[in-house]
Amino acid sequence: MNLFDPLTLPNGTHLPNRIAKAAMEENMCDAEHAPSDAMLRMYRAWAEGGAGLILTGNVMVDSRAMTGPGGVVLEDARHLARFKQWAQAAGSGGAQVWMQISHPGRQMMAALGQTTRSASAVPLDMGKLSSKFSVPQAMTEDDIAELQRRFVQTAQWAEQAGFHGVQIHAAHGYLLSQFLSPLTNQRQDAWGGSIEHRARLLIDIVKAVRSAVSAQFAVAVKLNSADFQRGGFSADDAKRVVQMLNGLQVDLVELSGGSYEAPAMQGQARDGRTLAREAYFLAFARDMLAVAHMPLMVTGGIRRPAVAEQVLASGVAMVGMATALAIAPNLPHEWRAGAQTSPALAPIPWKNKVLASLATMAVVKFQLRRLSQGRATQPKVSPLWAFALQQWMMFRQTRQYRRWMAGRLHAP
Repeated sequence: MNLFDPLTLPNGTHLPNRIAKAAMEENMCDAEHAPSDAMLRMYRAWAEGGAGLILTGNVMVDSRAMTGPGGVVLEDARHLARFKQWAQAAGSGGAQVWMQISHPGRQMMAALGQTTRSASAVPLDMGKLSSKFSVPQAMTEDDIAELQRRFVQTAQWAEQAGFHGVQIHAAHGYLLSQFLSPLTNQRQDAWGGSIEHRARLLIDIVKAVRSAVSAQFAVAVKLNSADFQRGGFSADDAKRVVQMLNGLQVDLVELSGGSYEAPAMQGQARDGRTLAREAYFLAFARDMLAVAHMPLMVTGGIRRPAVAEQVLASGVAMVGMATALAIAPNLPHEWRAGAQTSPALAPIPWKNKVLASLATMAVVKFQLRRLSQGRATQPKVSPLWAFALQQWMMFRQTRQYRRWMAGRLHAP
């Protein structure tokens, strides 16, 4: 199997190669929380880079529930023309383009001024930063029914806009992941308890989305291989969920891991001295291959062609990359030409792991902003400067978001 071999999905459509641009949180919407001109420029850069699959950053199914203040929302048809432009820009190089659809649950900053909901009323434990997040309310049956409708409607709008599929985000500690984890799901009803009950919401949403879109429209799931927290969602839980997804016409499952509390998706070491430190979810994926009937994709730290080839040699169908393509969007074309390019960020050795994690995300977002401006990336940017800039931008975006929400509340 070669990185540039095509992949036929279960729905019969084809990905031109095995490299995927994985989702990153961009926080780059326009004033109406639709795709901005800057986002379109950024996605054209990835389209020209040669990836076979382009996954968008998470698109919110509910404007009241945001992973960040500058996030894109698709909950009606008001700005469908902008989403059509986004799909066209991202797909202009021949890749399939899938919209990642998401709800943050309890992982929403309190400063946004919205009510936070989750599977159970379990607050985030972020140390000194815990106060930045509200204690969530446990979702009612009506809340759950509304959530399912929103995922379905957003998927339908995505198809109308010209996207080739959706990825339902059930990883990284967001709402569907919160239902899956026994740490955050302490319910005693049909939505909690056994893994079959904790997975019910995800399974119901996948079924409903699959039945609401066309057969050629891809339906994928992003799933944690584990939460990396004692007593949380385990690798055995993940296997069971994959088995439940097997019969639901799912076209791809992407395996990642971690959450805000345990950001394993950023890796434990970024010095690149061993292959194992790059594809840090590959061992989990090998176990999943024994039970998965659909193609699997592994994302997490991959930045060298030798590592990408190792992933494919294990039997995994797709190689997902995020940070590497934020630094070098033309990387697939370079690898196809035989270059051994391996873009990387320097490790951030701050003692406070939470702040180091936030700084890592800030450095990545700094690269995304450069791409959106049509400028060269700067992987050696000062983490402190990138972090400070990101905090300032989030402050401004938070004020803009609150004004936007207030205007919608009082609109005739």
